[in-house]
Amino acid sequence: MVKRTENRQKILVVDDSEINRSILADMLGDEFEILEAEDGAEAVAELRNYGTDIDLVLLDIVMPKMDGFDVLAMMNKYHWIEEVPVIMISAENASSYVERAYELGVTDYISRPFDSLVVRRRVVNTIMLYAKQKKLIDLVTDQIYERQKSSSLMINILSHIVEFRNEESGLHVLHINTMTELLLNRLIQKGNPYHLNRSDVYLISTASSLHDIGKIDIPEKILNKPGKLTAEEFEIMKRHSLIGASMLEKLSVYQDEPLIRVAYEICRWHHERYDGRGYPDGLKGEEIPISAQVVSLADVYDALTSDRVYKKAYTHEKAVQMILNGECGAFSPLLLECMTDIADNIQIELQVSSLDRNNQREMRKVAEEMLQHEELAVSERTLRLLEHERTKYQFFASMSQEIQFEYSAVPSMVTISGWGARRLGLNEIIMDPLNDSKVFVSMDREKMEEYIRVIHKATPEEPVVQFDCEMIIGGEKRWNRIICRVMYSAEEPPQYMGVIGKVVDIHEEHTQLIDLKHMAAHDALTGLLNHTHAKALISESLRKNPDTQYAVMILDLDFFKDANDRFGHVFGDHVLKYMADKLRQSIRSGDLAARVGGDEFLIFLEYQTGLEATAERIFRSLGGAYKEFPISVSMGIASTETVGRTYEMLFQRADQALYAGKRDGRGRYYFYDDSMKEMFSVISSIDGAGKGESV
Repeated sequence: MVKRTENRQKILVVDDSEINRSILADMLGDEFEILEAEDGAEAVAELRNYGTDIDLVLLDIVMPKMDGFDVLAMMNKYHWIEEVPVIMISAENASSYVERAYELGVTDYISRPFDSLVVRRRVVNTIMLYAKQKKLIDLVTDQIYERQKSSSLMINILSHIVEFRNEESGLHVLHINTMTELLLNRLIQKGNPYHLNRSDVYLISTASSLHDIGKIDIPEKILNKPGKLTAEEFEIMKRHSLIGASMLEKLSVYQDEPLIRVAYEICRWHHERYDGRGYPDGLKGEEIPISAQVVSLADVYDALTSDRVYKKAYTHEKAVQMILNGECGAFSPLLLECMTDIADNIQIELQVSSLDRNNQREMRKVAEEMLQHEELAVSERTLRLLEHERTKYQFFASMSQEIQFEYSAVPSMVTISGWGARRLGLNEIIMDPLNDSKVFVSMDREKMEEYIRVIHKATPEEPVVQFDCEMIIGGEKRWNRIICRVMYSAEEPPQYMGVIGKVVDIHEEHTQLIDLKHMAAHDALTGLLNHTHAKALISESLRKNPDTQYAVMILDLDFFKDANDRFGHVFGDHVLKYMADKLRQSIRSGDLAARVGGDEFLIFLEYQTGLEATAERIFRSLGGAYKEFPISVSMGIASTETVGRTYEMLFQRADQALYAGKRDGRGRYYFYDDSMKEMFSVISSIDGAGKGESV
């Protein structure tokens, strides 16, 4: 198997014929990264390896070991066909083959022998179509992600109430969230047998916070008993799974919400065991929802590695060993594999997630205060209203795709809209931002201090301020305008409370200047470089690279006048645009193509060896027809090896070679040589004699 590894979109070419693979690789290799497989079995292995990182599969039908239809069957089995498009390229063009291919999910079918332009265009169209579909799916997923994320505050507060009663560390819920996410992500990497996506992972991780919500109805003397529970006490303790599920089931208004459905599964069945020896329903194997299976494993690990009233914490290594040895109940073999795979990273990930303890402490304080008040129902109503407002804010902020922020002076904290935080590469909530080094990656400290001085110059009468500065957004330094309103208290005199605002991109003004430069450098009709700009670029390349060999090709359209005379000048303009597109397709990314004027074009390219082969390839690629008008070109070529290293010399000699070609008949190309120099001196003399000058 041959791999060409560059950071480009990947195309997997599957064909048992090496020459067929080579032809397709040559057609597409300048734009895409090409992976090759010589049979269906190797193709499936590549798909397992790269997964949806492959952007397109070009697939033959007749191959040894596993044919193209078998590959399609495997892609359907593992749902790869849903995200990786397939174009069938085969000499088998019977209708039965074509119909079967489309039934198995191919996007297109190309019969051999094929035209390079057809293959390239269909490949590009297919990749663009799937890229748009993926982008749309990602946008929808992000909206779901944001909506689900807005539920996490209430859930964490509620779960911390349970922890407070249970005298646990305050990090149990956070650890369960983190462990659940780690296990689910690894499960996806191992073939994703449950067809989970990012939204599912977040949903299950969020819902895991409610796994022990039923303990709110278990007597504290049992919850916090330091010794072993009696059989009767254990039966009472076991009721918490049914109590939690019942609490969620009674939320009839929200029964259609995915979060409630998943939380119900977790609450009721996270103490079930894979061998059927768990409770409350004695479910076995895959009867247990995957959400409950994963949370169960995460719960057991955290219980083993945490101090409890009835035991001291085990080490990470000991806890993993006990789980794998079956000392803590039976779990899915696949989940145990996932646990083994992530074992080295668990402690690091839990430590990182624990860095957010400030937020956890704040939620714990809220939970404690709620337990101390009899007006719990009122507090819940207030929190629901606050959460409703927060959800509205997040929704509108994500839809507007703006960097919106709110800064409160006491405590010193910045809250950034979800979309804005992702653009800046920051957390949505930043405590003590003026002492957080990550903030100054986006805006340097000097500019931040200047911005703060501007804010403090505001007054309650004129609270709106603007500040222009360069910020690093999306990895790129851009000019932005911060528009904000300084907030003051209602008391007298008003006290500074903070700022709300947004960041507006004013980079567009600079972009418009770039567009003007682009227009000045390019031909308005064809979009190619104009002659003046091409001359400047070529002269610069010749000056900067004295040891590099270059060639200039001058070409024009044969019989172009007929296009204008027969079909009109609008049609002629379309012919010129068509020609410009063919030129772009025939040259490499580092080559230059320009319109000299009228129907005359220029190509400038670097070469080491094989200039004749390159010229032949380009010349052949420019033939064809635009609608009913045949396309034929004549071309003259001059190189730095033979005529010198100035633009004027190269252009003049290539033009002379073009003229020589036309004298011998159109539709040809010629390299400049000394015989043409002699011919042109004769022509110049004859022209001069006709004007009464001496020969």
